[in-house]
Amino acid sequence: SNIVDMSKLSVNDLLEEVTKRVQSSPDTKLKRELARIVERRTLPAKRRGFTQKAKINGQAIFLRTGEYNDGTVGEIFIDMAKEGATMRSMLNCFAISISIGLQYGVPLEEFVEKFVFTRFEPSGMVDHPNIKSTTSIVDFIFRALAYEYLGRNDLVHVLDKPEIGNTGEDIEMEEAEKKTPPLSDVRIVKAVSPVTEKLKTAAKVSTNASKMDGSGSLTAVNAAAKSMQSDAPACNTCGHITIRSGTCYKCLNCGNSMGCS
Repeated sequence: SNIVDMSKLSVNDLLEEVTKRVQSSPDTKLKRELARIVERRTLPAKRRGFTQKAKINGQAIFLRTGEYNDGTVGEIFIDMAKEGATMRSMLNCFAISISIGLQYGVPLEEFVEKFVFTRFEPSGMVDHPNIKSTTSIVDFIFRALAYEYLGRNDLVHVLDKPEIGNTGEDIEMEEAEKKTPPLSDVRIVKAVSPVTEKLKTAAKVSTNASKMDGSGSLTAVNAAAKSMQSDAPACNTCGHITIRSGTCYKCLNCGNSMGCS
């Protein structure tokens, strides 16, 4: 039966039931009326958040956030170290508009999809533990917000290292080590003939020589790779690090070539 006793429903159950009815109804008039009824969700007077300092192409920037009690973001503040009056005012107005949108229920996902990859100066390399290049200040801000609050690992270049915790395998290994009886101090040493000892010594020498050759070749490869990227600039199209290709620099991400005479 579709008849529901509203008096027996809690607030959450009532909202869930209304949402189901509205989504299943072909009439859009009610949806339009409900869309107009929006209340601003104010932040508590004392709230948590984080402050992130970064440098975009040498320009210092500070991103501050304010959170609700459930951990969702409700406001942002943007500061730069050397911006002028115009840039400061534009950043303040932009941060206020984003904060008001968040408090009126606009999903952070919508802002992220709209503003990432926005391109203007300053852009380029970023001094940040996770984001290494950006196309603009706005692009960096919403990459950072998406990573911190939405778990968008696809918008950062370096992930945080996972914390080392006790897993089932570690516990089993520890229990197995506890159950293993200690070894006796008495050892049985097998006699080795002089001929066998010489053969083992020769085998060790050849193995060490092969290891040295392998490490030497690996060192040469690393040195060559490092020389290709030591002075490589960021791509002027997508912002990724380029590699040297003859007298030019080539971007492996978008295929752009730059620096050719």
